[in-house]
Amino acid sequence: MTGLVLSDLARSILHGLGITLLLTLSGSALAFVCAFVFGLGRISRWRSVRIFSIVYIEIFRGTSVFVQVFWLYYALPAFGLLLSPLFAGILGLGLNVGAYGAEVVRSAVQATGQDQYEACYALNLTRYQSYRYIILPQAFPRMLPVFGNNMVELMKASSIVSLISLADITFQAQQFRIRTGETFLPFAATLIVYFLLYLGILALVQAAMRASGPKSMKV
Repeated sequence: MTGLVLSDLARSILHGLGITLLLTLSGSALAFVCAFVFGLGRISRWRSVRIFSIVYIEIFRGTSVFVQVFWLYYALPAFGLLLSPLFAGILGLGLNVGAYGAEVVRSAVQATGQDQYEACYALNLTRYQSYRYIILPQAFPRMLPVFGNNMVELMKASSIVSLISLADITFQAQQFRIRTGETFLPFAATLIVYFLLYLGILALVQAAMRASGPKSMKV
């Protein structure tokens, strides 16, 4: 009987792990894009772009990610836009974490020495060339540790999708508890899996930091 219970638990956790990984990777990719688009938009020369970026950042940082995901899944259908639980989860998590990442990008870019901007101007580099070849290669290594923390937070926050019936690890643990009456086993397994995912993200960030470090350019 114990063997059957453990086998059932393993299948449930593995099925939920696929959803959690998809949410984490897809949400992080969206957050990464949003971080750069709105982080650079936050310091744009165009006032309209700055205002739009500020509005996005403040709304998503100033409201609960729970409410954001619920709003995307339950409120948007009232406007004729129906999202699947998976897409609503990815969109909500990615937009939320991307708002925090945007401030990371902004601060890292602004922390680059003024002499670098002056050197770019002296070399007659365009704004695109300055950011592409000089500013961002120096700023990016400073962003990575915080991006790693943001990815970890997104991974942990992904458990909220269980509340919109998406079968991630937390949802599977809850369903296993309902089926079997076991409480310790499913949630102990869930804790272990989340911790292993955290270690995987940590290793990924450390590898990215080692790879990006020597590529910083100064003029």
